[in-house]
Amino acid sequence: MRAVTSPDAPAPVAGAPYSPCVVAGPGELVFVSGQLGIDVATGALVEGGVGAQARKALENLGALLDAAGCGVGDLASVTLYLTDLAGDFTDVNAVYADVLGEARPARAAVGVAALPLGASIEVQAIAVRATG
Repeated sequence: MRAVTSPDAPAPVAGAPYSPCVVAGPGELVFVSGQLGIDVATGALVEGGVGAQARKALENLGALLDAAGCGVGDLASVTLYLTDLAGDFTDVNAVYADVLGEARPARAAVGVAALPLGASIEVQAIAVRATG
């Protein structure tokens, strides 16, 4: 296994003891830890509501995938964690479709009581990196 970071994606929140991304196994699985809509330049959540946070979280995810040698087309599974599943799902779904384009990984959306930094959305993913 090897940890992957990117200057274009935030470091773990408050120095938490985890890797933002790990590449593992003979099949080159890429595990991306939950990404928030954090602006790397400011270290704060982006303004503009759940849609802006979703877009930035997906961009942060993309930066880590890129650093691991793959992209959104290599995603196998995505999990969305939302603090207002009923109210925010439609907005997040539109941003998700725009950012991922034709990629259609398996996906789950989970309602949660709270997220770090008061975020409205967190995005976690697993990708398979092409080895040949």
